[in-house]
Amino acid sequence: MKSEAVLKLFRDSGALLDGHFILSSGLHSRNYLQCARVLMDAKRATRLCKALAGKVKQEINKGIDYVVSPAMGGVIVGYEMGRQLGVPAMFLERENGKFTFRRGFELETIQGRKPRVLMVEDIVTTGLSSKEAISAIREHGGSVVGATCLINRSGGKAKIGVRLLSLADLEIETFQPKNVPADLKSVKAIKPGSRSLGK
Repeated sequence: MKSEAVLKLFRDSGALLDGHFILSSGLHSRNYLQCARVLMDAKRATRLCKALAGKVKQEINKGIDYVVSPAMGGVIVGYEMGRQLGVPAMFLERENGKFTFRRGFELETIQGRKPRVLMVEDIVTTGLSSKEAISAIREHGGSVVGATCLINRSGGKAKIGVRLLSLADLEIETFQPKNVPADLKSVKAIKPGSRSLGK
């Protein structure tokens, strides 16, 4: 699936919006990504993850034993990627501010070796949560063979310590509240997303 087709699916589903947005960080932007919107439709989610799994099979030349995702954003993509790759899928949750396995999830040793894990996100922005997830996987005995996301929002700039495959790269420009361009100031700002800005 080409990058243009992926971004079209996001736009058509209302997951990629144009306008004036105040992000959860407090920064302003002309674009907003809400991956949950594109994953609302199971057929669309399957189509995207099938394409991503195909890329993984072509470009990661190691067997994969588990898919692990950070909650919340990566859970749906992770489980569908596990289905596409035919391996168990688990997710990490924050406990005292740190990613860990809960709910009885654990990475089991396979034939005396560390299990090979693919870390799966929906969207990578700065790469911070991806790096935290990779660190947690390693702390729990996993060997991270690569990472994937539907959209790399850093435009390919995020460095997470392992190879990161995405269906599309997209660089979304952001602005400090005091440095919003004049053309954007003329558009009413809205605060989308799942997190409060603390106001």
